Amino acid sequence: MGIGGVIEPIERTKADFAFSWYGVNFQWPCSATKNIYTSSGRYTPNNAIITRVQYDRDYAYLTLPRFKSGGPVTLGRICLRRGQCNPVIEPYPCWSFQEEGNCKSLQNVVDIYMDVNNILWVLDIGVVNTMEQPIRRCEPKIVGLCTKTDKVVKVIDLSQLVCSSSRLQYLVADVASDGTTYIYVADAGTRSIIVYDVQKSRGFRVMLPKAVTSGCDHNDVLYFALVRKPTGASTLFLTYLCSEKIFSIRTDYLRKGTNSGRIITVGAKDRKIIFLGTDGGAGLFFRYKGDGDIYMWNTDTCFKRENFYLAMKGHGGKLSTHVVPGFRRLMWSLESNFQDYIQGTTGCLGASIRLKPVVKSCEY
Repeated sequence: MGIGGVIEPIERTKADFAFSWYGVNFQWPCSATKNIYTSSGRYTPNNAIITRVQYDRDYAYLTLPRFKSGGPVTLGRICLRRGQCNPVIEPYPCWSFQEEGNCKSLQNVVDIYMDVNNILWVLDIGVVNTMEQPIRRCEPKIVGLCTKTDKVVKVIDLSQLVCSSSRLQYLVADVASDGTTYIYVADAGTRSIIVYDVQKSRGFRVMLPKAVTSGCDHNDVLYFALVRKPTGASTLFLTYLCSEKIFSIRTDYLRKGTNSGRIITVGAKDRKIIFLGTDGGAGLFFRYKGDGDIYMWNTDTCFKRENFYLAMKGHGGKLSTHVVPGFRRLMWSLESNFQDYIQGTTGCLGASIRLKPVVKSCEY
């Protein structure tokens, strides 16, 4: 069991499987559809990349952000039971829900989060080609998909909760002890968190103090991670990539719409760090910028180097973008050559991506 009571990294001998992609393969309705997408420029194979993952039963749900043109699918899934090394990605929940320019469909999914009720919450920023020439197709929204029925159960219009300087990046969903679901969205551009009560269909913004951007000359990436205690209480840990420190706030304060005196300074960073995810409890995974090694920190302890546990050594030049608990009760890391993708140097095959268990051995 992990330090948060869920899952811990495993030994190398048990990590006998992984899923890899050299370029992304999709489950097309037919070959004619693929030919049409390719000839029209709606499908450019080496422009697709997977950045985030969530698990439910034997499926992994994947985000494929439309950073560049030619991405036919922005949310997909794979069946893990089939044992394919290079699995074909099925558009989720269907092909028609991936239609660019149709505001009833998904435009650009940048993050997903599975709650305890098997609802997959999907953050769609509505702007495509964000690494080329950004085009706003639709207003930003959150879509709730029931993974048991593959049906849409909630659509949350975020247009009234954002402004022209907003940059929505991450979301988490928190189910309170009374059964109410709250969603928190990081808005890096406005130094704020959007809080949304799903049952009441009501949302608001909580501004973060200027202290969270100490050391920054601009607001870059706002990372956050939801940590849960055995009592059911939860805390949101957050940091800007450029910030000198890590902060936290209890979610019961966020739900009340206040941060006055509630933001706690957790500790100072000696280097820029990237939050990767949690173990479902008190364990928070992170890596240093540009470094492939993955560390785990028990958030019940002080944020100090001596409390950082090396969960997995980096390997093969890939960097992790997400660590989550999932299939076979293992911790999984999603990694890729994202830095090559950004620079356009992945080659004709496209991005190299791997989904694998987090292991203790440096040889994996």
